[in-house]
Amino acid sequence: MSRSSSSGLSQRQLRVGEQVRHALSNVLQRGDITDPVLENSVLSVSEVRLSPDLKIATCFISVVGMADNDAVIKALSTHAKFIRGRVAPELRQMKYMPEFRFRTDTSFDNFSKIDAILRSPEVLRDLPNPRDDEDDGDMDGDGGND
Repeated sequence: MSRSSSSGLSQRQLRVGEQVRHALSNVLQRGDITDPVLENSVLSVSEVRLSPDLKIATCFISVVGMADNDAVIKALSTHAKFIRGRVAPELRQMKYMPEFRFRTDTSFDNFSKIDAILRSPEVLRDLPNPRDDEDDGDMDGDGGND
């Protein structure tokens, strides 16, 4: 089986992970889970990574507008078997239904940190000035007459 060199995941893992992500999003959107923490939360399933044998699905969850991500992850983990049962009909083509593990998605925080670093004065002083690009590239100063 060929592996993607950038992420280390096979095409199969990526394809099935996306199918699981869609199915999980549908279940969470329907509001089938009766838990006060989840009922008052807006959740986004940003990524699902499957183990090579497709038996473990690590689901990365973004919580919108709520500070206590750990409470949401704990609530999802508590209801993991129930969620697994609700997702199963949408993934009936799979030989084994994966076990769900939920994690907080920190990629947006990482993007914000990188953006802040790139906008810092220390980095900006090392970048070329956009006004330098307005030159016509004429090094000898004769106006382009060679």
